[in-house]
Amino acid sequence: MSKLLISAIGPASSVQDGGRYGAQRYGLTPGGAMDRLALAAANSLVGNTPFAAAVEIGPFGATFAAHEGAVRVGLAGAPRNADIAGRKVAFDTSMTLMDGEVLTLGFARGGSFSYLALEGGIEGEPMFGSLSVNARAGLGSPYPRPLQAGDELHGASATTAIERRIDLPPVPDAPIRVLMGPQDDEFGDATILFLDSEWKISATSDRMGYRLEGPVIRHLHGHNIVSDGTVNGSIQVPGNGQPIVLMPDRGTSGGYPKIATVISADLGRLAQIPGGRGFRFRAIGMAEAQAEVRKFAELLDTLPDRLRSIENFDFDIEALQDANVAGAAVSAVDTQTWQTPSSTDAPARD
Repeated sequence: MSKLLISAIGPASSVQDGGRYGAQRYGLTPGGAMDRLALAAANSLVGNTPFAAAVEIGPFGATFAAHEGAVRVGLAGAPRNADIAGRKVAFDTSMTLMDGEVLTLGFARGGSFSYLALEGGIEGEPMFGSLSVNARAGLGSPYPRPLQAGDELHGASATTAIERRIDLPPVPDAPIRVLMGPQDDEFGDATILFLDSEWKISATSDRMGYRLEGPVIRHLHGHNIVSDGTVNGSIQVPGNGQPIVLMPDRGTSGGYPKIATVISADLGRLAQIPGGRGFRFRAIGMAEAQAEVRKFAELLDTLPDRLRSIENFDFDIEALQDANVAGAAVSAVDTQTWQTPSSTDAPARD
């Protein structure tokens, strides 16, 4: 076994996997990764199952060190500057940290969450079938809280597998698709305002919900309804008229009218939108939403087919200088080493 030591890490960083399911009727939230595609890509790079537990890294930087052996990791999600012992490394690739080497990650660029998967997974005690951290509920393993400097993650020692990269489709620069309802009739013409407006994600957002900044969405009959079930992507509108998109650590029920629901295929894309960047919603029908979730499932299934080996072409200059790479060397000033024999110089044949 090897260890990955966390030397420094920002807030909103924790261990997350595919989530815990089957107990929402008891009020247990599913939790899990904010961007399931990025989690699956990071795990695929190191040969794990798609939704194995990995480190979900928030917008700020982080530093990791290998200890008691080499650690092989896969890195995917929001891009950021990254280096190992001063050597630049690329995202959407696997890499090996030798014992004592340090992986340094900068601030996220153009996104919010990156995922660091350990080959063989993270060792922990599943709670209701998952290692995912839900700090409010005190759930998660190996730490039931956000990660902090000094934490250790235990995993398998690195294998000698060749490093790989993964070719992912480009992220579309398009509106976030929603299904209207189930209580959109509580808003009248305000549904048009909801779809025609630009929104931004508030700095007060977290894994439980993304608070949206934009125009006030007015209710027709007040903001209290009989509490009913929620799902990931439900868009509640509380009394202040500022919508909240429910994210993986949401409650399982709520008493605010829900104007729309983000389709599951777009929830990870919404999760990656950085604060302050404007975006819009687009309403679609149920048939299109179902087609998109099937496409998303097919993409997850084909991630192993998108892996490519990385060929290392790093040069060791000192070794190159010591090697005779020219084969049969010649001297430009010694004709005996490079002139071919003429016909008159050729030996006589019997």
